[in-house]
Amino acid sequence: MKPIRKAVFPVAGLGTRFLPATKAMPKEMLPIVDKPLIQYAVEEAIAAGVTELIFITGRNKRAIEDHFDRAPELEYELTAKNKHELLRCVQDVIPRHVSCIYTRQPAALGLGHAVLCAAPIVGNEPFLVLLADDLIDASTPVARQLVEAAHQHNGSIIAIQQVAPEETNKYGIIAGKMVNASTTHVTQIVEKPAPADAPSTQAVVGRYVLEPEIFEHLRRTQAGVGGEIQLTDGISSLLQNQNVYGYQYEGTRYDCGSKAGFFHATLEIGRKYHGL
Repeated sequence: MKPIRKAVFPVAGLGTRFLPATKAMPKEMLPIVDKPLIQYAVEEAIAAGVTELIFITGRNKRAIEDHFDRAPELEYELTAKNKHELLRCVQDVIPRHVSCIYTRQPAALGLGHAVLCAAPIVGNEPFLVLLADDLIDASTPVARQLVEAAHQHNGSIIAIQQVAPEETNKYGIIAGKMVNASTTHVTQIVEKPAPADAPSTQAVVGRYVLEPEIFEHLRRTQAGVGGEIQLTDGISSLLQNQNVYGYQYEGTRYDCGSKAGFFHATLEIGRKYHGL
């Protein structure tokens, strides 16, 4: 497999679960302690060796671009006041060797469509997809775990975790043959099946390494669950021609797409910061 240098961040969603906080602020900019959600995902991608960050944006997402841009006035003010630690914090949001690229998703047509919007930028090489809603605290960043697994198995890799049987209708669910204790060769993937129809309790979470052939499959994918183009359906088509693996990552996931998960992440990450 080629080196994985690019990561895609679908950030065009409206964040309606967090209204009114997200009326004027992107959901991805809501802070967990002192960093916005999107920065946790970006730092994870950079730790995996990524040098190009591709943000799939929509209306009212300018704050994300501003966050990862330089802030000369702020930097000047911090320098003048000898606040050097805060200055480093501002300047180190993105390392100098990493670039940011922004492109619009013209309509809310689903995660699969959002990933497809990155095709002209990604080109013919494997890439990461990270969903900022899934904040995953891990000693080895999950994106790096997936990249290493992708090189080991020479195929697309999906992060998975076990869920309760009654929760399968909230996730994409895979089935397949165990390769080792952490890896499953995927033979089936279904978007949000009812518990009675779920092929397993192995659920997909918001981290993927995908081969570029996924784009052609997404172009052929029809609207599925929710009337949207589902990434799950594109992967289901891809695995008919290429190897796709589910990888049971090591780490603690917080579902920051829900208020309860966001609160839990704030509490636990805050405790970690303060050594509690």
